[in-house]
Amino acid sequence: MEFKHYSVMKEECLQGLDIKPDGIYFDGTLGGAGHSYEILTRLTGCGKLIATDLDTDAIANAKKKLAEFDGKFELFNDNFKNIASVLDELNISQIDGILIDLGVSSYQLDNRERGFSYLSDDVRLDMRMDQNQGKSAWEVVNYYEKSKLAYIFSVYGEEKFAENIAKNICEKRKVKPIDTTGELVRIIDESIPYKFKQNGHPAKKVFQAIRIEVNEELDGLAECLKTMVKRLKKGGRLVVLTFHSLEDRIVKQTFKDLETDCICDKRFPICVCGKKREIKILTKKPIEASETEIKENSRSHSAKLRIIQKI
Repeated sequence: MEFKHYSVMKEECLQGLDIKPDGIYFDGTLGGAGHSYEILTRLTGCGKLIATDLDTDAIANAKKKLAEFDGKFELFNDNFKNIASVLDELNISQIDGILIDLGVSSYQLDNRERGFSYLSDDVRLDMRMDQNQGKSAWEVVNYYEKSKLAYIFSVYGEEKFAENIAKNICEKRKVKPIDTTGELVRIIDESIPYKFKQNGHPAKKVFQAIRIEVNEELDGLAECLKTMVKRLKKGGRLVVLTFHSLEDRIVKQTFKDLETDCICDKRFPICVCGKKREIKILTKKPIEASETEIKENSRSHSAKLRIIQKI
């Protein structure tokens, strides 16, 4: 299958990075290399791009797509949360800009064999962004105890029928393992009262929750954002695209904390905490996709773009 990916809010992301031709930039979520390609077209001289992705298919595709810029980029099959070790390996202390797009790539969703989509028929439960990791959606669905399943459905999926879905999964797997996306969709569908199925696909929230759990998407995100800010040069930009409320909440709160100066009790006559403001938030309200873009790509409807600058 050809690696195709629609880069959400491409122009807004590039404007947010405020690219310097001789700067060093980090694309933490390479995907279809759409953002990376556009960054590279704006770099000259000593300009350099460093990019990471967990998906080996994305890395292989990017090597071909970015071939014309040979010598100006470095690709790593790694998690963007490991930005510090990636930069250390290249002996780079600070960079000019960072972009992370926290959505699932169109290729992963559309490649039915990857098991990300609730619209696929009976394909094996997988959902791993990194195909080399051990835990997949199959292990989560078949081995997690009921309380843990209910927790991730409720917290990561914000699914109000989490308990009932978890109970029915545990009952079904007593008879035989739940092997495919289709089997799981049918269990979810049977667990939700009809009148609550009118707004979107009944399996959407549970599939999101399992995907987040499998790929540990929220684990360490706040700390990673703080590390990214430390690795930015003064005036450098961090641009973050989110696609659901949980990750956006983490990004919003982390940026708020980084922009806050002094957290001492207001009754103290002087500051004793020593906390200093590290960033300026450039998007007081997140940027959202235009109506035109949403018509072209419905997956952009939930996207939120937040931009900060290191001070």
